[in-house]
Amino acid sequence: TNIGSILASVNPYKPIPGLYSVDAIDLYRQHRLGELPPHIFATANECYCCLWKRHDSQCVLISGESGAGKTESTKLLLKFLSAMSQTSLGAPPSEKSTRVEEAILES
Repeated sequence: TNIGSILASVNPYKPIPGLYSVDAIDLYRQHRLGELPPHIFATANECYCCLWKRHDSQCVLISGESGAGKTESTKLLLKFLSAMSQTSLGAPPSEKSTRVEEAILES
Protein backbone atom coordinates (compact mmCIF):
# COMPACT_ATOMS: atom_id res chain seq x y z
CA THR A 1 0.00 0.00 0.00
CA ASN A 2 1.04 3.62 -0.45
CA ILE A 3 1.01 6.31 2.19
CA GLY A 4 1.89 9.35 0.08
CA SER A 5 5.30 8.57 -1.37
CA ILE A 6 5.90 5.83 1.21
CA LEU A 7 5.47 2.25 -0.02
CA ALA A 8 4.78 -0.46 2.55
CA SER A 9 5.27 -3.91 1.02
CA VAL A 10 5.30 -7.52 2.15
CA ASN A 11 7.62 -10.25 0.90
CA PRO A 12 5.38 -12.98 -0.58
CA TYR A 13 8.26 -15.52 -0.34
CA LYS A 14 7.33 -16.81 -3.80
CA PRO A 15 7.65 -15.51 -7.35
CA ILE A 16 4.65 -13.70 -8.82
CA PRO A 17 4.79 -14.00 -12.63
CA GLY A 18 4.90 -10.68 -14.48
CA LEU A 19 5.05 -8.51 -11.37
CA TYR A 20 8.54 -7.21 -12.16
CA SER A 21 8.67 -7.77 -15.92
CA VAL A 22 9.73 -5.34 -18.65
CA ASP A 23 6.01 -4.80 -19.33
CA ALA A 24 5.54 -3.70 -15.71
CA ILE A 25 8.44 -1.25 -16.07
CA ASP A 26 6.87 0.20 -19.23
CA LEU A 27 3.47 0.47 -17.53
CA TYR A 28 4.71 2.24 -14.39
CA ARG A 29 7.03 4.62 -16.26
CA GLN A 30 4.00 6.03 -18.07
CA HIS A 31 2.02 6.87 -14.92
CA ARG A 32 2.43 9.10 -11.90
CA LEU A 33 2.47 7.86 -8.32
CA GLY A 34 -1.04 6.85 -7.25
CA GLU A 35 -2.47 6.34 -10.74
CA LEU A 36 -1.79 2.59 -10.65
CA PRO A 37 -1.77 0.08 -7.78
CA PRO A 38 1.15 0.45 -5.33
CA HIS A 39 4.41 -0.99 -6.70
CA ILE A 40 8.13 -0.48 -6.19
CA PHE A 41 8.32 0.67 -9.82
CA ALA A 42 5.85 3.48 -9.02
CA THR A 43 8.10 4.65 -6.19
CA ALA A 44 11.17 4.39 -8.44
CA ASN A 45 9.41 6.36 -11.19
CA GLU A 46 8.50 9.12 -8.74
CA CYS A 47 12.13 9.29 -7.66
CA TYR A 48 13.33 9.41 -11.26
CA CYS A 49 10.84 12.13 -12.22
CA CYS A 50 11.73 14.26 -9.21
CA LEU A 51 15.41 13.87 -10.03
CA TRP A 52 14.86 15.46 -13.43
CA LYS A 53 12.22 18.01 -12.43
CA ARG A 54 14.00 19.39 -9.37
CA HIS A 55 17.55 18.74 -10.58
CA ASP A 56 18.22 17.55 -7.06
CA SER A 57 19.49 14.31 -5.56
CA GLN A 58 16.93 11.75 -4.44
CA CYS A 59 17.05 9.20 -1.66
CA VAL A 60 15.15 5.96 -1.20
CA LEU A 61 15.10 4.37 2.24
CA ILE A 62 14.48 0.62 2.18
CA SER A 63 13.95 -0.76 5.64
CA GLY A 64 12.80 -4.03 7.16
CA GLU A 65 13.61 -7.06 9.24
CA SER A 66 16.04 -9.76 8.18
CA GLY A 67 14.56 -11.68 5.25
CA ALA A 68 11.98 -9.00 4.48
CA GLY A 69 13.26 -8.47 0.93
CA LYS A 70 15.40 -5.33 1.25
CA THR A 71 18.07 -6.61 -1.13
CA GLU A 72 15.50 -7.72 -3.71
CA SER A 73 13.70 -4.38 -3.41
CA THR A 74 16.97 -2.56 -4.01
CA LYS A 75 17.67 -4.68 -7.10
CA LEU A 76 14.20 -3.97 -8.47
CA LEU A 77 14.56 -0.24 -7.86
CA LEU A 78 17.93 -0.23 -9.65
CA LYS A 79 16.49 -2.32 -12.49
CA PHE A 80 13.76 0.28 -13.03
CA LEU A 81 16.13 3.25 -12.82
CA SER A 82 18.55 1.59 -15.20
CA ALA A 83 15.77 0.91 -17.72
CA MET A 84 14.63 4.53 -17.43
CA SER A 85 18.13 5.87 -18.00
CA GLN A 86 18.55 3.64 -21.07
CA THR A 87 15.22 4.88 -22.43
CA SER A 88 16.20 8.52 -21.88
CA LEU A 89 19.44 7.90 -23.77
CA GLY A 90 17.44 6.58 -26.72
CA ALA A 91 18.90 3.09 -26.56
CA PRO A 92 17.00 0.48 -28.58
CA PRO A 93 14.91 -1.99 -26.52
CA SER A 94 17.39 -4.77 -27.29
CA GLU A 95 20.09 -2.86 -25.39
CA LYS A 96 18.25 -2.20 -22.12
CA SER A 97 21.09 -3.75 -20.13
CA THR A 98 24.58 -2.29 -19.87
CA ARG A 99 27.77 -3.36 -18.17
CA VAL A 100 27.21 -0.62 -15.59
CA GLU A 101 23.73 -1.94 -14.80
CA GLU A 102 25.03 -5.47 -14.49
CA ALA A 103 27.88 -4.38 -12.20
CA ILE A 104 25.49 -2.44 -9.94
CA LEU A 105 22.98 -5.28 -9.75
CA GLU A 106 25.67 -7.87 -9.07
CA SER A 107 27.07 -5.79 -6.22
